[in-house]
Amino acid sequence: MATHNLRVVSDRGAARGPLLQVDGVSLEYRTEERIVRATHRVSFDVHAADRFVLLGPSGCGKSTLLKAVAGFVPPCEGEIRLDGERVQAPGPDRIVVFQEFDQLPPWKTVRQNVMFPLRKSRRMSRAEADECAMHCLDKVGLAGFADAYPHTLSGGMKQRVAIARALAMRPKVLLMDEPFAALDALTRRRMQEELLALWDDAAFTLLFVTHSIEEALVVGSRILLLSPHPGRVRAELNSHQFSLASQGSAEFQAAAQRIHQMLFDVPADTADTTDTQVPRERPAARQYRGKPS
Repeated sequence: MATHNLRVVSDRGAARGPLLQVDGVSLEYRTEERIVRATHRVSFDVHAADRFVLLGPSGCGKSTLLKAVAGFVPPCEGEIRLDGERVQAPGPDRIVVFQEFDQLPPWKTVRQNVMFPLRKSRRMSRAEADECAMHCLDKVGLAGFADAYPHTLSGGMKQRVAIARALAMRPKVLLMDEPFAALDALTRRRMQEELLALWDDAAFTLLFVTHSIEEALVVGSRILLLSPHPGRVRAELNSHQFSLASQGSAEFQAAAQRIHQMLFDVPADTADTTDTQVPRERPAARQYRGKPS
């Protein structure tokens, strides 16, 4: 594989500057006995219309990092900025799509689920919210299921409703936490196709978490590699040239193998020596009481 096709990013400059900045962010979580560092001084920039993927093995803190961008988890070190403003709490400018299928209130119809945040945020009148909901449902191919309830939908259909609901809010950044991980292989591929088609249509800014190298290459235009626990930045890569159609190609397989080596084949002199655990008595007023993923 030619090295220029999957190259380490060295020029972060852009005419408009980054939309999202993660600057030296460390995150920690509490166990019964210790406070454990999930990520260590992670930095990256996301520009408008990027499809930016956080890729790393289970336990590297990538989902915790996404929750920090969403405003749910405060950093113990570093800063997150959106449009130059420090992120300190959740907001409608950052909408999260999770992998769980139960993120839709079961007592609301598909249409009502998409309308709900639009009405709750008082962004639109009922008529405007209804029109927007139907438009977004049409985009994900579910206009015909507008009056159905979530329990009648398949897992893939529920995820499409969640994506429609998120896009209806027109967030500055769409956050997706392994949204297709619980789907079967065929449905997962179809959802990847539909997500890319939606991006082709709207060019929204996407921050996407996965532990699948193949999915990262397909979905992402840029990929941040995070080391095994605690998550540190290994490299940042461009992957514009790959698509679902290229998955079986020699170039794609070579790129996937190179990423695997960059994630796991670390020379001894660069091995992580950071103390990832600290005594429980350390002040933890700002710590996330969860687990990294």
